Amino acid sequence: MMNLSLLLERFARFPLVEGPTPLQRLPRLEQALGGRVRLYAKRDDLMGLGLGGNKLRKLEFLIGQALEQGCDTFITTGGLQSNHARLSAAAAAKAGLACELVLASMVAQDDPAYAGNGNLVLDELFGARIHRVAGDVDALAVARQRAQALAEQGRKAYVVGLGGSSPVGSLGYVACAAELRQQEEALGLRFSHIVVPSGSVGTHAGLALGLHMLGDTPARIQAYSVLAGAPEALRRTEDLVEAMRGLLGVAAPVPERALRVDGSQLGAGYGLPTPAMVEALRLMARTEGLVLDPVYSGKAFAGLVDAVRSGRVEDGAAVLFVMTGGAPGLFAYPRTLLPS
Repeated sequence: MMNLSLLLERFARFPLVEGPTPLQRLPRLEQALGGRVRLYAKRDDLMGLGLGGNKLRKLEFLIGQALEQGCDTFITTGGLQSNHARLSAAAAAKAGLACELVLASMVAQDDPAYAGNGNLVLDELFGARIHRVAGDVDALAVARQRAQALAEQGRKAYVVGLGGSSPVGSLGYVACAAELRQQEEALGLRFSHIVVPSGSVGTHAGLALGLHMLGDTPARIQAYSVLAGAPEALRRTEDLVEAMRGLLGVAAPVPERALRVDGSQLGAGYGLPTPAMVEALRLMARTEGLVLDPVYSGKAFAGLVDAVRSGRVEDGAAVLFVMTGGAPGLFAYPRTLLPS
């Protein structure tokens, strides 16, 4: 078993997350799903900066590296309603960096709220400069071109792609694996299922490698893909785990079939609502008063609900749902969430 803290001390880190995020039991949700399993949420939505969310764990390392390299600008990419873009803007503001966002029209939405509400309002509020591009444009290439233009003006930009899920950014969830293990030990339980959404795959990859490094099994993690089909999401996760393993100098590979990705909740595509997602949002809200987002956690939670109802989760199991945040995105989907 490795000492993750010592390994991670080699990497620059800018503090954005105030202490471990809490684990909360969800008793009314348990009752609503038949009382067969114990359900907990890891509240990674409960972070103070920028209305919170899992991307802050990645941004601690990304902003840390940007500052270490002497950068004055942070540039990243995403969809119009990107949670990572919102939190990048907030984190850059806190670190004293300029922020530029290259946002692509990745979702076929004609609702004016999608193009002008939700995360976009907060991006502007945090002072980011926004560059909108079409969905078929290589947003990362545009970001790099912008960095070059800034370099010609004597400035220095740090560029990271979709979701901040580079090998460096995903170290945030390697660290989270140690945090989670400590919380399990304090509670005297072990989660047989740890449910996460999988978009840019950094959350899943980081947690999986972190558990592996701690002598635990990544197969406890069930990821639900919200961006790509399951085979593509699995390939990307495997590639990122391998890149991180090289970065950290981890000799032992993650065992085959230890990374589990389910594509059943993707629906018609990224950011496109499904009936199961809407029902899952309402179930969580009306039993526990907790807010999921329509793109990531809503679809992952729909997968968890289906797994419990269908009996794929064994009776008496302790199940953890990682709430990754993203609630501002709800305000981009009024047509989906309000009765007609």
